[in-house]
Amino acid sequence: MTARFDRQLPLADRIALRLHLFACKACPGFERQVRLMDQAMGRWRSYMERE
Repeated sequence: MTARFDRQLPLADRIALRLHLFACKACPGFERQVRLMDQAMGRWRSYMERE
Protein backbone atom coordinates (compact mmCIF):
# COMPACT_ATOMS: atom_id res chain seq x y z
CA MET A 1 0.00 0.00 0.00
CA THR A 2 2.62 2.53 0.98
CA ALA A 3 4.75 1.77 -2.10
CA ARG A 4 2.07 3.25 -4.34
CA PHE A 5 2.68 6.64 -2.73
CA ASP A 6 6.43 6.34 -3.38
CA ARG A 7 6.42 5.16 -6.97
CA GLN A 8 4.30 3.97 -9.87
CA LEU A 9 3.35 0.35 -9.32
CA PRO A 10 3.38 -2.19 -12.14
CA LEU A 11 -0.06 -2.87 -13.61
CA ALA A 12 -0.35 -6.32 -11.99
CA ASP A 13 0.37 -4.81 -8.55
CA ARG A 14 -2.14 -1.99 -9.08
CA ILE A 15 -4.84 -4.50 -10.02
CA ALA A 16 -4.01 -6.75 -7.07
CA LEU A 17 -4.14 -3.78 -4.70
CA ARG A 18 -7.52 -2.63 -6.03
CA LEU A 19 -8.94 -6.13 -5.64
CA HIS A 20 -7.59 -6.33 -2.11
CA LEU A 21 -9.03 -2.93 -1.20
CA PHE A 22 -12.40 -4.06 -2.52
CA ALA A 23 -12.37 -7.23 -0.40
CA CYS A 24 -10.68 -6.06 2.80
CA LYS A 25 -12.59 -4.14 5.46
CA ALA A 26 -9.57 -2.62 7.22
CA CYS A 27 -7.34 -1.52 4.34
CA PRO A 28 -9.49 1.26 2.86
CA GLY A 29 -9.28 3.07 6.20
CA PHE A 30 -5.54 2.51 6.31
CA GLU A 31 -5.27 3.83 2.75
CA ARG A 32 -7.08 7.02 3.77
CA GLN A 33 -4.69 7.48 6.69
CA VAL A 34 -1.62 6.97 4.51
CA ARG A 35 -2.99 9.37 1.88
CA LEU A 36 -3.64 12.00 4.56
CA MET A 37 -0.10 11.64 5.93
CA ASP A 38 1.34 11.84 2.41
CA GLN A 39 -0.59 15.04 1.69
CA ALA A 40 0.41 16.57 5.03
CA MET A 41 4.07 15.79 4.42
CA GLY A 42 3.83 17.32 0.94
CA ARG A 43 2.43 20.53 2.40
CA TRP A 44 5.10 20.53 5.10
CA ARG A 45 7.85 20.08 2.49
CA SER A 46 6.44 22.96 0.43
CA TYR A 47 6.35 25.15 3.50
CA MET A 48 9.92 24.25 4.48
CA GLU A 49 11.22 24.97 0.97
CA ARG A 50 9.82 28.51 1.16
CA GLU A 51 11.54 29.21 4.49
